[in-house]
Order: sequence, then C-alpha cells, then structure tokens
Amino acid sequence: MSTLVGVASMLFTALVSVALLWWVALRTAVDPRPLGVLPFLSAWRPNEHALSRFHVRWYPATLIFLAFDVEMVFMYPWAVVVREVGAGAVVEMFVFLGLLLLGVLWAWREGALRWV
Repeated sequence: MSTLVGVASMLFTALVSVALLWWVALRTAVDPRPLGVLPFLSAWRPNEHALSRFHVRWYPATLIFLAFDVEMVFMYPWAVVVREVGAGAVVEMFVFLGLLLLGVLWAWREGALRWV
C-alpha cells in the first residue's frame, strides 16, 4: 500500500511540475511581432541589432573604469575602520593605490587611454 502511495505522489508531483513548466512557457513566450512591442527606437525598424558589438578599443577603457569602481568598493569600508586599525591600514591602502597606479601607467603605455 505504501509503495502505491509513493508512486502516486511521484506521478502527481511529475504532472504538476510539467503543468507548471508548460504554464510558464506560455506566459513567457516570445511575441511573434517583436518590432511593434519593443522600446528600441520607439518601435521604428532598427538599422542595427540592439545587441550590436562595440569596437574593441572600448574594452580597455571599460576595464580601467571597472578597476576604479572596484577601488571604491574597497575604500568605503576601509574609511570606516581606518581609525580603529591604525597605521597598518593606511600603509595597506597606499600599497593598493600604488598597484592601481601601476595598472594605469601600464594602460597608458599600451595606448588604452587614447580615444581615437
């Protein structure tokens, strides 16, 4: 009897799962007329794809931006605890900023900061 209940509950769970997946697929289906509903260019027919690739020269600039963005992620908590930690925290931050400066100098030498 318990085996029959187990099989029935597994079958019920499988059917409910399939029905739920089917319902989600229906609710999230792609519209067959996408140009009329997309906000890209106010529903005008686009000249290029919305996810077109950027020129490779922008990637180094993006990486430099991310490096300085991550720098700020580390500097905010550091500024909160620098008084409690003492001079060691100041030395560590100057080492960190020195490494960032070396990265900027390297990027400058490689020409990543030239915009044209």
